[in-house]
Formats: sequence, structure tokens, C-alpha cells
Amino acid sequence: MIEPHGGELVDLLARAEKRDELKKEAGSLDSVSLTPRQAADLELLAVGGFSPLRGFQGSDDWRRIVDEMRLADGLPWSIPVTLATGADAAEGDRLALHDEGGRLLGVIDVEEVFERDLEREARHVYRTTDEAHPGVAAVQAEGTRCLAGPVRAIDLPEHPQAFQDYILPPAASRAAFAERGWKTVVGFQTRNPIHRAHEYITKAALESVDGLFIHPLVGETKSDDIPADVRMRCYEALLQHYYVADHVLLAINPAAMRYAGPREAIFHALIRKNYGCTHFIVGRDHAGVGDYYGTYDAQEIFGEFEPSELGIEPMMFEHSFYCKLTKGMATSKTSPAGPDDRVFLSGTKVREMLRAGQRPPEEFTRPEVADILIDAMRESAEGQGVPA
Repeated sequence: MIEPHGGELVDLLARAEKRDELKKEAGSLDSVSLTPRQAADLELLAVGGFSPLRGFQGSDDWRRIVDEMRLADGLPWSIPVTLATGADAAEGDRLALHDEGGRLLGVIDVEEVFERDLEREARHVYRTTDEAHPGVAAVQAEGTRCLAGPVRAIDLPEHPQAFQDYILPPAASRAAFAERGWKTVVGFQTRNPIHRAHEYITKAALESVDGLFIHPLVGETKSDDIPADVRMRCYEALLQHYYVADHVLLAINPAAMRYAGPREAIFHALIRKNYGCTHFIVGRDHAGVGDYYGTYDAQEIFGEFEPSELGIEPMMFEHSFYCKLTKGMATSKTSPAGPDDRVFLSGTKVREMLRAGQRPPEEFTRPEVADILIDAMRESAEGQGVPA
């Protein structure tokens, strides 16, 4: 099986005896309240999704990641994982880490307190300093002052009951792949329902490997993104009706979205490598938002590394569509169809149809998915007192 990034799968979750000891000690420590994104980062640190990281990063790592997409030791890494906080702390302190609800998650041993350059991070990581960009806005809101040091997790953030069967940390996903006899596995990142275009590229990728790992991100996203619980119901319906069960596995990725486009494509690939994937799907505008990135920038960035450095193979796909000429899903590589012979709906048009209780054409989305989204929009409207 593919090695984790850096060669070792990190495990920072304290076991029973040490856990009780840390919980007792944490009661007398000063506390840091983590944002949802920071809590998600702590979970990925704890379970090894961020291997080889063992804590929130310091200034040397921050500087080299921002400028060169590498850790201080030279290993590829594309987005800083920092703990920005206004909490009063100094080097040598041990602090308790709580979520926003006050639940104890872990402790950090502070090795460094440093100021990061927010404009520099935004310009290099997000390729813009525009605060309308959700990733830039999140970094600006966190502030400049960061605490760095190794962490020990006591508990993991809670996930909704509907997600419980899909919580597979890297050690568990690797075991599941081995149990199925999968030697090659392609990971698919998504923060949206899977429509026909996504279904097409995942199945095209699956033709070349043993298994498909559908790994939707369920951490914090933009307010107008489809809620994670709704998306999970869509994934379940698709897997039940349209995929071969022996060759696909669904699990959640607890990460929060950065919307960093090309940089986040690398970030997502390395995380899936730690989960045991040998391949990773990179489609159009991966992790993009608005018009900040070119359509295939997220594919081109992989050329900035030697393949052996990343250790996971990207599988590049062009924009796919239903072709009226060939009567099937296609891309510009496989179909001569012009714009008029391609079934394309804007996100705005799809939302309008769903709100009106209308299924988009089956060439765009499966009816089971459409029905789930229609019901979810109706429930959301009723909850807000808006007439259906």
C-alpha cells in the first residue's frame, strides 16, 4: 500500500490512560477556543490526515509553504496549517484546546508565538488579496498572531449521527482498502452533490484502478453550498443505484474548505494519499470559487512538482457534459459537439428548477438526486417561513 506523506502515518489521539490524565490536567490550563476550521484541522492532525504534521505549524514552515509550497524540510505542502488566536500565551506554555461549544478536544505545547503576514499568505496561497474571496476572508478574520507546537488530541470533534457509518480515519480506510484487495485506489474530492458529469469522470477513473474512494468534504463551507447532510443523502442514493458496490467506498473528510483552487488541489491530493489513495481526480476548477482561477490551473500546478515528490498520481479530466450527438456523457476530447449540442445548466438555473419542484433533465442529474435536493430546498424554505 502507498506510504503516507513523509513515510509515517501520524496518530496523535491519546489512549485511555493518557487521555484521562490529560483531561484532568486540562482543567487547570488556560484555554484556546478553536474555530470550526481549526477544530477540523485538529481532527486531521490527530488521525494522520495531515501526516507528517504533528501540530500547528511555526514560522519556518509557514514561510516556506507560502513562498515555495514546501515544509521547512523541503517536503511538498501547499497550504499552512496554523493556529491563529488572540489567546494570551508564551513559548513553553501548555494550553487546553476547546471547540466553540466548550468541549475539550486536546492540548498544545506552545513552542513558538509568531506573527504571519496576511497579505503575503493571501497573495501566494489564494492568488488574490480580495476579501470577497472566502478563503482570504477567513484568514483575515483569524488575525496575524499564531501559536505553534505539537498537539495531543483527547477527543475528536462531534459529527452528526447520519455521518457515523462514514467516519473512516486513514488507518481505517487503509484497512478497508486492503480488506477489499484494492491495490490502486482513486480518491474523489467533492463539496457538491454528484451530478452526471461527476459520475462520468469517477467511473472513467475507476476503469483504470481497483477502487473508487468517494471522500466528500463535510467541514465548514460557504453558506450557500449544499449542506453536508443533504449531500450525504445524495451520495447514498447514487451508490445504491448507479455504482458497483464492490468497487466503491464512501467516507467523510472532516476538513474545512479553503477555496484555494490550485493550492488546495495539491492539499487535497496529499490528504487522500494519507488515507491510502494511489490516484486522485482533478477536474475543472478544482476547489475554485468565483473567477479567481483559470479552468485548469488546478491541473497545471501538479507540473511544479516531480511525480515522485507527491507520491500520488493525479488523474486529469476536462469538463464533461451530456452530448446530444453521441447520446452519452463526453468531453471535448471525445465528442465533436458544439455548445448547442451539449446539455449544460448554470447553477442558478438548477437552483431555480429545484426550488420550483422541477427535476433538471436526467442528462444533467439523476432523478433520485434531484428529488433529495427538491425536498431539502422545500424543508429549508418552510423552516424560514418562505412559501414553497
